[in-house]
Amino acid sequence: SRQVHFIISARAATHEPSESVQTGTMAETAAPETPAPAAAVKEFTLEDVASHNTAEDCWMVIRDDGIRKVYDVTAFLDDHPGGPEIMVDVAGQDATDEFEDIGHSNDARNQLKQFEIGKIKGDVKKEAAAKTSAGGSKVSASGRQDISGDNGPLYAVLAAVVAFAALYFKYQ
Repeated sequence: SRQVHFIISARAATHEPSESVQTGTMAETAAPETPAPAAAVKEFTLEDVASHNTAEDCWMVIRDDGIRKVYDVTAFLDDHPGGPEIMVDVAGQDATDEFEDIGHSNDARNQLKQFEIGKIKGDVKKEAAAKTSAGGSKVSASGRQDISGDNGPLYAVLAAVVAFAALYFKYQ
């Protein structure tokens, strides 16, 4: 017997009859769901970023998890708590050090993600992003020493002892 075979399109979810001869009952076959291709990460050179250095067109590079990412923060300039001038001063540049020196909160870091437009061309995650220094504490990709690990309390006590000793000898 001649029957109509229906194919369900994953995109439009429409039934498009295809005439095929089958033995058995009418069947509905779901097309394999193909995940939407992930948008390719756009890559820029440092020269590309350097040309976006004004309040009307403000891009910057900030290293995140060992990768230099490119952000278009033009729309955020007027909302920046420190004012737009601070950001325009580092527009078109790698602003990682300035960003880290301020000590931005996790909320600020999360908010930054919405302005990400790509990464620096050819940049790969550096395995040295969390290398260990001779003292056993971690050194981040920005070169900052992380003392919040197991040795953090030791450093705090050591600093207190040194401060106490300095005061003791000063007043002797």
